[in-house]
Amino acid sequence: MAIKSIAALITCFNRRQHTLTALTTLFQQKGIQDIHLKVFLVDDGCTDGTGEAVRSGFPQVSVLKGNGSLFWDGGMRMAYDAAMKEGFDAYLLFNDDTKLYDDALIRLVNCADAQLAKGQPTIITGTTITPGTTVPSYGGKNWRVRGLAKHLLIVAPDPERAIFCDTMNGNFVLVPKEITRVLGNLEKGFTQQFGDFDYGLRAQRAGFKVAIAPGFSGECRDNPTTGTFRDPAQPFSRRWKSLMSPKGTPLPDWWIFTTRHFGWRWPLYFASPYLKTLTLGILPQRLKTRMF
Repeated sequence: MAIKSIAALITCFNRRQHTLTALTTLFQQKGIQDIHLKVFLVDDGCTDGTGEAVRSGFPQVSVLKGNGSLFWDGGMRMAYDAAMKEGFDAYLLFNDDTKLYDDALIRLVNCADAQLAKGQPTIITGTTITPGTTVPSYGGKNWRVRGLAKHLLIVAPDPERAIFCDTMNGNFVLVPKEITRVLGNLEKGFTQQFGDFDYGLRAQRAGFKVAIAPGFSGECRDNPTTGTFRDPAQPFSRRWKSLMSPKGTPLPDWWIFTTRHFGWRWPLYFASPYLKTLTLGILPQRLKTRMF
């Protein structure tokens, strides 16, 4: 069964121009004239007028009001929940800092339709690049396991064909309804991170696949490490506060992700960000710089 209706899910907080640009590129998509597209956007307490600007510039968008503390996972869950109540053939996870190329969505749909025709519902992810480069910033991920080490690394797309991967970033991802019916919404135990990786990995465990659409889908700048717990130039107190914040690696979220997906390695990976940050707090600055 071909995809004929799509719910695009977006959450935003004080990035008005990014949000408006992302919506513009979404509504300028080519080749989807026969597909009903409805956008569910969560305004999570924006103070820069994002919600009002969206209502004015894109009256067809369903703007939902958050409480200001939803962050990415919570906002996306709210949008997903609202969309599932109406029912669509597929659900599009879409970040509001992504600029899509005009054929991005139809390439995801074509890949999803091809898999559905085989009786294999598959999550399809697009790949974004850092603006001005051909370096992938977000997209499909594969596990790399070497001894004790286990990491998710980004996979460059094939220019001509879809390729399978282990999971994905949630920047531009199409999830067929058949998968949503089994997995439901994003994991409620996550705040800002991990919900997208977890969703793809859970899909694999449930017998589904994740695939990367051919070529690049758009542009999205990778999040900088400056000012975060990964920034060795920051004093220890700030790095520790950043680590424990919703946008860092809070203990409850990291516990769920590591115990669920790292197998026997989970104790090592659960402890690693906290031990590393504590260790760096007592090292001389010259040694910290060498470690990053």
